[in-house]
Order: sequence, then structure tokens, then C-alpha cells
Amino acid sequence: MATMFLTWSIVIAVTVLAVQLCVGETSCFFWSTAGYEVHIGSSFEVYCTFNCKCKGSMYRDNNITPERHKEWNTTTIYLSVTNITEKRTYSCRCPPGDPCGKDISAGYPLDPPKNVSCIYKILKNESGVVVCTWNRGRDTYLLNNSALWVRTVSGNHTEGPVLFNVIGKGTKSLSASFSVTRSVQLISVWVQAQNSLGSVESPIINYTLSDIVMPSTPVLGQPECSSRKCIIKVEQSVRIQHLQIQYRDERQQQWATYADSVLQRNSSQAWSISSLEPYRLYQFRARSKFSTGLWSQWSSNISSWTQEEAPTLALDVWFAPASDSKSMRIYWKEANMTVSSGRISEYTVRVFGTNLSVIANVSADVRNYSVPLCADCEVTVWARNSKGLSPPNTMTTLRTKAKHLRDVQATSGHNNITISWRKPETAPAMYLLEWYPVGHMLEELRWVRLDKNVNGAVLTDIKPFECYEGAVYVFYNESSVSRTGFKRVAALESVPKIGPSVQEKVEAKKVTITWTKLPRGQRGGCITNYTIYLENNSGQSKEYSVQASESTYVIQDLPPAVYNLRMSASTAKGKGPRGQQIKFFIEEDTQLPFALVCVVAALMVLFLMCLCQSSVIKQRFWEFFQCLMLDVVPDPANSKWAKECTKDKGKMNLQLPSGNSTLTEKEEETILVDVEELFKKSSDTPTVSSQLLPLPSLSPETELYPTLTTYIKSFSHDSDSSDHTQTSLDTTVDYISSNGPGIMDDEDQEEEEEFADLHFFPSHNIFMETLEFGGKLTLDAVKIDCSGFFESA
Repeated sequence: MATMFLTWSIVIAVTVLAVQLCVGETSCFFWSTAGYEVHIGSSFEVYCTFNCKCKGSMYRDNNITPERHKEWNTTTIYLSVTNITEKRTYSCRCPPGDPCGKDISAGYPLDPPKNVSCIYKILKNESGVVVCTWNRGRDTYLLNNSALWVRTVSGNHTEGPVLFNVIGKGTKSLSASFSVTRSVQLISVWVQAQNSLGSVESPIINYTLSDIVMPSTPVLGQPECSSRKCIIKVEQSVRIQHLQIQYRDERQQQWATYADSVLQRNSSQAWSISSLEPYRLYQFRARSKFSTGLWSQWSSNISSWTQEEAPTLALDVWFAPASDSKSMRIYWKEANMTVSSGRISEYTVRVFGTNLSVIANVSADVRNYSVPLCADCEVTVWARNSKGLSPPNTMTTLRTKAKHLRDVQATSGHNNITISWRKPETAPAMYLLEWYPVGHMLEELRWVRLDKNVNGAVLTDIKPFECYEGAVYVFYNESSVSRTGFKRVAALESVPKIGPSVQEKVEAKKVTITWTKLPRGQRGGCITNYTIYLENNSGQSKEYSVQASESTYVIQDLPPAVYNLRMSASTAKGKGPRGQQIKFFIEEDTQLPFALVCVVAALMVLFLMCLCQSSVIKQRFWEFFQCLMLDVVPDPANSKWAKECTKDKGKMNLQLPSGNSTLTEKEEETILVDVEELFKKSSDTPTVSSQLLPLPSLSPETELYPTLTTYIKSFSHDSDSSDHTQTSLDTTVDYISSNGPGIMDDEDQEEEEEFADLHFFPSHNIFMETLEFGGKLTLDAVKIDCSGFFESA
């Protein structure tokens, strides 16, 4: 029956609309069988009725393609909508008329309001405001209307219910507020809500206002602080009975409640918060309460610094010798707030010993200081702030060796390293554990002091893929200390990312290989060893393993060839890639062996010794070396040759070879003569052996009477005996004229200058006859000079 009624209603409406359209009031009309706000997931139909003369189409949202509609009659079409999940827009078009359509929203019915709660805020002593809040539930995606109903009771009088506006229609949490007088004792509240899909209502909740009363939020003034106390002024608009103050260090998360703050106080009063630490930035907040009811909301946070004090604790100090064994570096940890009690302005370092005294002030941002190495010194370090110095921390560098720890082990974990050891038999005073990245001890040394009862520690502040090493120190007293190192260890490891960079130096049949350590970020952990790959041009290869601590390696006895060399590094995870390839050559050894050189030298020495046994050789060597010994050359004036020449004055006998007869008697020719003194036992007359280049043809009896002084260059030194006379090694007769008496003309002087530098050694020629000179050859006519020998040399 209801379905039939709906169908007839639609038919009647369509008929009426068709009549209106036909008369031209509008081009089309749109409607939905489920309305314009529907439940999500529902199905329904939408209709369009057009002008009588128009055939239209239906569209969804902004699509330009029409939907597949159905015809109800000649003027009406409809579209079936199935399982709608969101807001849609449907429209109808019939050109040239205007389109028509509607938005159809999909949503949910309202949930019953939940968590309805009310508080009574006292703004002034005479009146207050009740604020109620509740949760409206899930989002309906539709337009919702909510209302708060209130009924009040004052003594025996009841008022209401009264409707109040709702705040926050678009939010999940809604609230409403209303004013009440101090005479109201009880209230009853409930919430109603509705949308197009239905309406809901919450249960009625009754409140006693004294149970929900809350004072207004306190207002805090700026604190006034000393080093360990702050005074805070609290402003409250109403008289309260309780006030609570909380504080915390700005670096902490937890709030601390001041023990004496929950007390009855006047509405406005200054509060003193003690037991604070010096030079800290504190935050404060407060809340208040009546004798009954609820605590107020927390006030806004305010901050203030406490003042400084002189540092009360000594620094943590440690030292380590430098790698050069000539200096040591003193370290100290940054003074935290507990130690510094203020802002550190500088550190003071003092080192005192027998031969060393150092006092230095170090900047506040520095954590170490280098001094000369001292085996028996006292090291003291202070921290200074604006209020004074910290207590000194003194330690001695003199250490008496003690028994080492046993079973010190380093174990890697995930982002940490565990160091453990066996406790010594003698109870120590304390332990000190130090660690640092390999090769960076002075730059990144870290340490921690441990109690005497522990036997291990876990290092967490380390970098992954970084290799660490260190040691455990056992202190039995101030100077009795033992040090036990632990092996290299890394928290996380991988194979090295690159190979080493290599350089080579070839010497004969060996090659010296040097390389640099891999960059820290490329090692992948602790390097265990290096591998050298060597391959010659014949394809033969060989590998050499080198310890991780080495940086050079020598390969010897390599045969001549062309070699290619590469290197790789390894960690516990395996070998990394090979580095850049280098090429070098080993050449053939062309030098004589040393033993063969020694044999040849020995034979030469033996040969020379045999030669020295000959008297002729001895004489030749003696003559040669006597020429070089200028200090033993005798004076020629005392020689027998010079004395014999003085007997036959003005006459020279010259014997020439018989075959040389091509020159005429009158021909003037320059004569070059080798002259030497001959010692003969059978005759006292000296003879002169000459080699003529060439000589004119002269008869054996030709006599030469030179009036011109003839120069004969020789060596001359003062001598007292003719027995020291030696043969000149370089005697040159410039020329001897064959024309008899006369005066030398200019041509002869030019020829003399032309041959002045011609020198030669004396020699005995078996093909030459002895040439004897007669005539006047006096010491006045003979001048012997040795300088020419050295000039020609």
C-alpha cells in the first residue's frame, strides 16, 4: 500500500512538473528518491524532468561523458545510484536550456555524546562560570546540531532546563559554558545532538558545585635567584587554600615538586624555593586549589638562572706520553655543571719536577696541554670561574711497575665494545680504562675511572667501522700502576672500500714498496693485513702477505722483466678491492761482478810490479818523475857539458847526415833541434843529438859563428854540484842560424816568435847521426827556462 502511494505521488509530481515545463517556467527539474543527505552505502534513484520539446542527458560530478540513464516517460529520465560512499554532484542538461542538479551528501547518523564533564571556575569571589565538555563521537560528514541542557538547584528552588549554545561544531570535542551564582549548589546537565539522519541524547549528569570548583590559574612573577635559592611572587585573583610549585632543570624532563608548597597561603604571597644547584637554568610553574574541588590549570612556565659559585669538585685529569718520547700531553674532561658551578673562564696547569717547572693558563675551550716529558713530576690542574678556583687535582708521573692484569679481552657488539678482565690478587684502589681510534691517541684519547670492585666496562660512545685500541690501568696506590693493553677492536666491520696507494723504488734486482694508510672512513674497521699482488709480463704472479703495522716491504732477487703490482687491505670480514696498478722494470745487470773487477785489478798491480824489475823501466820512470820534482833540478852552470863548451870558445862542430844535400849553403832556414846532455865514460866532450826538421845541406866542416844569442829553454835551479845535473825533458832550440856571423833581421825574429811555443821531449833516434857542435857556446849565450814546459802542458 505504501509503495503504491509513493509511486502515485511520483507520477502526480511528474505530471505537474511537465505541465509547468511545457509552459516554459524552467528548463528542467532535479530530485532524489532518498533526499539530498543519505547514509553512506545506500542506493537510490535521481530524476530529471525536462521541457516537453527537449531530450536531455544526466552527468555525475565534473565528467563530460553522460551517464547511462533510463527514461521514465517522454520528459523524465532517471539514474540509479548504488553504494554511495562520498559526496556526489548530479546534473541534467538539455541544450540550449540551462542545466539543473543537486549535491547529494553521504554520511553517518550521530553517536551518543560521551565523556560529559563540567568544572566550576571561580573568576571572582561572587560568581563563577561552569564549563562543560563532551566528545561527539565519529565524524558524520554531515551538518550536525548540538545543544546543552542545564537545570540548576539553589536550596529548594529548581530552574530550567535551559538551552546553551555549543562551541566547536566542526571539532570532535565540543563545549558549552554558562554563569552561575555562588548560591547554586547543584546542577544537572545533558546533551542533545541531531542531523538529517537522526538525533541522539546523552544521559543526565548531576554535579555538586563544591566538588567541581576550581580557582583561576595563578600568575607567576620573574624569580629572583641566588646560587641555591629562588624567590617567586605568585598572583591569585581569589583567596585560595593550597598552592603547588614545581621546578626542573631545563635539560631534564621530570618536574620536581617543592616539599613545602602544598600549604594554606594567602591569595598573594612570595614563595622561596631552596635546595637548588648553582649556575643552572630552572623552569617554574604553579597551580592553586580551594579547600575542596579541583586544582587549577598550570601556569605558564617561567625561567631563571641561579648564580655561580666557586667550583666545588676537582677535575678528572689524565696524561699520556707523545710518540716522540720528548713530550707528554695532559688531558682533563670538560667540567660539567656539577663540577664547574658556573661558566669556566680558563684552566690552570702546573707541572713541577726536579728539572721542570711549568705554569700555564689555558683557554676554556681547550681540553689538553703539552709539556716536556718528565719522569718524576707532579701535575696539577684547576678550573676557574668568576667566583674562584676549583680544588686541585694532582697526580704524579712517577710510576712503579706493578703486576699486569690477566685475560684482558675486548669484544665487539652492536654499536658497542665490551672490555673485561680478571681481577688481580691484590685488591686495587681503582681502575682506569682508556681508548682511542688507532693512530689518533693524542687527538681523541678518552678515559673513564672505574670502581675497584668492577671487572669490565661497556663502551657505547664509539663510531661504527672505526678501529679502537687502548689499555686498562690498575692503581694500587698513587704511583704503583700497571698497564695492560687490549687488541684492536671495532664495533661494526666491513671489507675495506678501497685499496692502498702504492709507490715503488727499484734498485738493481729488488724493489722497495711503500704505501700510506687508508683513510679512516674507507677502512671498514681494523686492518688485519695487506696483500701484494705481483705479476710479470709472462703471466706469472705471486702474492705477498704483510702485517697491518707495516708500511714498507722489500721484494728481492727479481729476474729481469716488466712487472705489474697492486695491493689490497683486509679486515676480519675479508679482503677489500685492489688498489691502483703500478708498473716497473727490472733490467739486465751489465756491470762486471765485483769479484771479476778485483781479479783484474790484482793482475794489473802484479804486472806493474814485474815491470818495475827492469832497470830500463826504472830509469824511464825515474827520469819522468824527476822532471816533476822541480826542487831537485840542478843549476846547468855546474854541468860538465857547460864546462867543456867553455874550452872551445867561438867554434861549433856540426855533423849532418850525408844524404841531406838538397839545401844550398846560402839558404836561410829555421832549424829545430832536440838537445840533450850525453854522459859517456870514454870521452869528456859532450855531444848534442839533434833531429832536424829539415836541415840545409852543410859540409861536415862548416863552422857556425853565431853572434846572435840562441835561446834554449830548460829547467834551471840553483845547485852546488854538477853531479845533480839531469836531462831536460822538454828542451827546445828555437832556431840556430846557418849563415855564420851576422845580425838577426826582423824576419828571423818573427820566425822565432812563431815557433816559440813548440816543445817536444828528447829522444834517441837510431837513424840519426850524432850532431856535434863546436865554436863559441858560452853560458852567456845559453839561457835555460822551465816555464815553457808548463805553458805547453
